[in-house]
Amino acid sequence: MHIDVLTLFPEMFEGVLNTSIMKRAQDMNAFSYNTVNFREHTESKHKKVDDTPYGGGAGMVLSPQPIFDAVESTIEKQSSDKKPRVILMCPQGEPHTQEKAEELSQEDHLIFLCGHYEGYDERIRTHLVTDEISIGDYVLTGGELGAMVVMDSVVRLLPGVLGNETSAPEDSFSNGLLEHPHYTKPRDFRGMQVPEVLLSGNHAKIDEWRHYQSLKRTFERRKDLLEDYPFSDKELKWIEKWKNQ
Repeated sequence: MHIDVLTLFPEMFEGVLNTSIMKRAQDMNAFSYNTVNFREHTESKHKKVDDTPYGGGAGMVLSPQPIFDAVESTIEKQSSDKKPRVILMCPQGEPHTQEKAEELSQEDHLIFLCGHYEGYDERIRTHLVTDEISIGDYVLTGGELGAMVVMDSVVRLLPGVLGNETSAPEDSFSNGLLEHPHYTKPRDFRGMQVPEVLLSGNHAKIDEWRHYQSLKRTFERRKDLLEDYPFSDKELKWIEKWKNQ
């Protein structure tokens, strides 16, 4: 996978993308990235990339010309005939989910647009962008932090990046539920014990315990995730038990 990031602040990405899992993904050639300062694509002699909004109002709006030219130049540099996904980070976008991360992880080329100021000229949104993504119902200074979050969630899903192929499918949200509790050595820490079932060696019982705990944690903390969950008869009995406790 190759990812291009259009941003006015390329230096923000250096630390995040060159450490931990993101660095590992690059070292194993699963992923590469390039940052593009779209200010370098403006036709303005003063290097402006924004202007006042038509109709009046506060703030500045990113102009279409630098963004369109930057995206088109970026696409021309890629050898693939397949069009990339062009992702706009914005508060009005669809909420980012694990399902969306899995969808994007199937792509060969992604382009992220990171804006600042009041917003984007609407023609960018309607004629250039394929996806609009938000990482939450709050406002950030720019799209860079959001793009980093989405990139991390996508790159870690690429084949071989995590090392253990069972890690990603067991993460929270991957199966619609929050992840079960984890324990490691020592068995007894200040009188706090590891559940006996995890020491039993009975993998069927361990799997059932983990699923029970995963569903229970989701029921207690994120009932909204269970609205369309396909409950089995056993799971429905568990739910009734927790409701009555």
